Amino acid sequence: MDGNGRWAQKRSLPRLLGHREGYKTLRSVLLYASERGIRYLTVYAFSAENWRRPKDEVDGLMKLIERAARDELRVMHRNGVRVRVAGRMDELPSGLRQALEDGMATTAGNTGITFTLAINYGGRAEIVDAMKKIVGEGIPADQIDEETVAAHLYNPDHPEPDLMIRTAGEMRWSNFLLWQSAYSELYVTEKTWPEFDDKELDRAIEAFAGRTRKFGALA
Repeated sequence: MDGNGRWAQKRSLPRLLGHREGYKTLRSVLLYASERGIRYLTVYAFSAENWRRPKDEVDGLMKLIERAARDELRVMHRNGVRVRVAGRMDELPSGLRQALEDGMATTAGNTGITFTLAINYGGRAEIVDAMKKIVGEGIPADQIDEETVAAHLYNPDHPEPDLMIRTAGEMRWSNFLLWQSAYSELYVTEKTWPEFDDKELDRAIEAFAGRTRKFGALA
């Protein structure tokens, strides 16, 4: 969800206001994606590298995400959204961690769209954590294959993503779902995340529908 800060700076506003506007966009896009029949939506809310940002911005983001998690829970539950988290939750502030755990517990039985918040997340860190689990379980090296690694990722029951959307013109993977997105299609829009809307999601879906996916084979 790139471009929150740039959206704010372009309007001579504090960066945190851009993040608040991005939160409003997320609520709208999530509910519209559910209406479109999308079964899984994973958003990159805060990377493991984002701790390097100024402390006041990080603190503000943590409070914003916690407040959003609590305030939006009723809406998500009413709309059948199942909430999940990807990332190292144990390193998050206790209040935020509790809000996320409450959200997952409350919506665990829902059968609508699965909304996964990637927070304190890094694709490389996820693979490292998977390796630690495999070693900890004593699985012999000759028994480790791609299925073994996939089964030890943060949310092994999630399907591999079909489409990755990057806003604000960003053209890199940024350490997001590195294992899972090996064959994901990429859609890039110049719009910043606060400017992203239902119509832009439709454009992304239409672009995806026109792709020929080979998965390494011939068409």
